[in-house]
Amino acid sequence: MKTGLKGSMTALITPFKNNKLDEEMYAKLIKRQINNKIDVVVPVGTTGESATLSHEEHRCCIEIAVEVCKNTDVKVMAGAGSNATSEAISLAKFAQKCGVDGVLSVTPYYNKPMQEGLYQHYKALANAVDIPVLLYNVPSRTGCDLLPETIYRLFNDCSNVYGVKEATGSIERCVDLLAHEPKLSVICGDDVINYPILSNGGNGVISVTANLVPDKITNLTHAAIDGNYDKAKKINDKLYPLNRVLFCESNPIPIKAAMYIAGLLDVLEYRLPLTEPSKENMSKIEKVIKQYNIKGF
Repeated sequence: MKTGLKGSMTALITPFKNNKLDEEMYAKLIKRQINNKIDVVVPVGTTGESATLSHEEHRCCIEIAVEVCKNTDVKVMAGAGSNATSEAISLAKFAQKCGVDGVLSVTPYYNKPMQEGLYQHYKALANAVDIPVLLYNVPSRTGCDLLPETIYRLFNDCSNVYGVKEATGSIERCVDLLAHEPKLSVICGDDVINYPILSNGGNGVISVTANLVPDKITNLTHAAIDGNYDKAKKINDKLYPLNRVLFCESNPIPIKAAMYIAGLLDVLEYRLPLTEPSKENMSKIEKVIKQYNIKGF
């Protein structure tokens, strides 16, 4: 198999209203992504506050994304991760049944499995579905690190495991991965280093910043993949202040605040234990986003 999703991808936020999933706004935000030429939308990942969604809400987000993207060129990669292998498999199977183009599965969090446990977890998930599976390594969130040797093992043993979303923040890790396995698809999961990873052979980005400026993330990604590194670097450099401020507090706190300030959200609402940014950080976010042309609906 080894064909998977690549290019510019948005880690979608999940809008709430009165502590309920705002389905109408969610569809509206996805349509905006389509209009701004994003390649792939990624519902119910970390940025989508998946850890606080009910199973019903998780499934609903996937269904909405698939429905809105139907008959367009935009693909859907659904989040399908859990600290319980059986639950991750159940989500992946549901996503496949809905018609997604692939799944993104985060390493099991909290229980801190060893490398053999991670291998067995992902192998079971990959064997349970026929669609492409993108591994997702974000140790700062999960408490465990999916090491290169385990990634190579999964890549070689599972026909539908095609790559990894690398969110360690380490350029060296990405260089290591591609030096040892050039056919592996490495997707950048840290907006600040989008350009370095793409210029080193990365196949795309899963971006938080793209919620706000999908057009700019698409232009950056496509320029780099096409080999126009000067253009890509200029865009990345211009986005640097934005990328930095969007992680001044735990994601997705700043990106939701920025979207609210920019008029892309009617209400600013999170699921506890996440709360609104401090007044100081809210001011920083507001000041930075004034530097950018943010397209509306």
